[in-house]
Amino acid sequence: MTDLERSNIFPSVAIETGWELAPCPVLVADVAGVVRAVNEAGRTLLPTAYAGARLDEVVPDWLSAAHLGVGSSDGDPAGWIGGRSVTAHPVRGLDSVAWWLVDDTDVRLAREDLRIERERTAFLSRASSTLLSSLNLQRSMDVTAELAAENLAEAALVIAPSAGPRYPVVTCLRGGRAVSRQLTIDPDSVPGLGEALQGFPPVPSRWIDPASCPSWVVPEGFGEVGSVVVTPLPGHGVPAGALILLRTTAQNAFGTQEEIFARLFAARAGAAMSAARMYAEQASITDTLMRELLPPRLHRVAGVDFAGGYRASATTERVGGDFYDVHPAADDTGESLAVLGDVCGKGLDAAVLTGKIRNTLHALLPLADDHAQMLRLLNRALVASDGSRFATLVLASAAREGENVRLRLTCAGHLPPLVVRADGRVEEAPTRGVLVGVLPEVASTTAHVTLAPGETCLLYTDGITEARGGPFGDVMFGEERLRSALAECAGLPAEAVVERVQMLAAEWVGGGRHDDMAVLAITAPRALGYVG
Repeated sequence: MTDLERSNIFPSVAIETGWELAPCPVLVADVAGVVRAVNEAGRTLLPTAYAGARLDEVVPDWLSAAHLGVGSSDGDPAGWIGGRSVTAHPVRGLDSVAWWLVDDTDVRLAREDLRIERERTAFLSRASSTLLSSLNLQRSMDVTAELAAENLAEAALVIAPSAGPRYPVVTCLRGGRAVSRQLTIDPDSVPGLGEALQGFPPVPSRWIDPASCPSWVVPEGFGEVGSVVVTPLPGHGVPAGALILLRTTAQNAFGTQEEIFARLFAARAGAAMSAARMYAEQASITDTLMRELLPPRLHRVAGVDFAGGYRASATTERVGGDFYDVHPAADDTGESLAVLGDVCGKGLDAAVLTGKIRNTLHALLPLADDHAQMLRLLNRALVASDGSRFATLVLASAAREGENVRLRLTCAGHLPPLVVRADGRVEEAPTRGVLVGVLPEVASTTAHVTLAPGETCLLYTDGITEARGGPFGDVMFGEERLRSALAECAGLPAEAVVERVQMLAAEWVGGGRHDDMAVLAITAPRALGYVG
């Protein structure tokens, strides 16, 4: 409502006569800043105000200033009078202004509570995102301490559980960086800490004597402790640790609502720390179990260059159903056995069968001179143990023969190897066979191939040729594209051939889904010298 509208509704006579019985305080002052009248409610709010007093002597500065500039600013002025929040609504007359003083303390406090609650909710949301952005336990502890020191207290300590007397402790002062230490401490020296580390409910802050805190709790340069909060960091089934919040005597003590808010934060921090600890434990177990499942690092063996590449079907998996192995010859004149296979299925289930096949083949190495016998015995072992899971394989025995490399290649339901000649021709090795793990008996044929210096034999799984992608996203990479790529690899070392094939397949698939991919290159090196 504009001043003109108010003056039309409340003319001068109304100002002089209509406000006395108003339930809210009303003070009338003339243009010279002299109080003309005050109603009874106004005298209760402003005990020193009376007719004839100067306005700037009986009202707060914000109201006196508003009277001098009435009509020159947008909105009604507001401030505090006698511990109450007041909004002043001016009604102008011909030569005076009536200030209607409305008590809006409850509204302002409600708005302030709402603002604080929104800020806390926003902080918890940001904290959750920040805490869950890392699965590193140390990083989670550092972030917890830094967030707590910056938003909840003046200093924060995060203590992780320990089986011995030494505990991982992260300390952070407001505005500083987290500092990690290993401390020999007695948790019971801090009231409620021993219980918090065991996951019991927190001890109320008012029950903790700040003076009882041991020296290791108080960061250097912090000052005198005035208030302490100790709260557990709940985890998944087991406690993730405890959080200690500190304030100096110069700050207000922790209130009940602040303690509740600290617990809400601690619940999120504890979940993040627990997830990080579980991830670390599972990663350690996985590394131990999968160490023998992962493809080996290949190199030159007995004068023959080997290189391999593997890509699981999902970015979240490290192992799958494709595999390769190279078993070195007993001496430089003997044959090294290379194996590449494809187990039905994907992920960890397929990797378990992969491990079984690799271990069985390793036990059959004394029979490596007879590929057919190795495949028959492997097939019997798989059929006897399960019979519902199968695999395709290709065996390659390689030996140096002068400057050349002599190969014996045997397929068992697998794609025939491709041979890249020095002039760029790509040939298919003439070997066929039945997959293993289904039929009681298997049959296979062995091909004999000789590689001249610089020539390569590529063993690969169907994850390469059946990879779907390209411009339309659903076209298979196919054997023809693979042959064309290999023709360009004539004369390249084994590692370069593998990298080229993997790069082209990855580019073809893009971000789409694909099967496990494995390639194994066997190359006759150009140099006569070699490292066994």
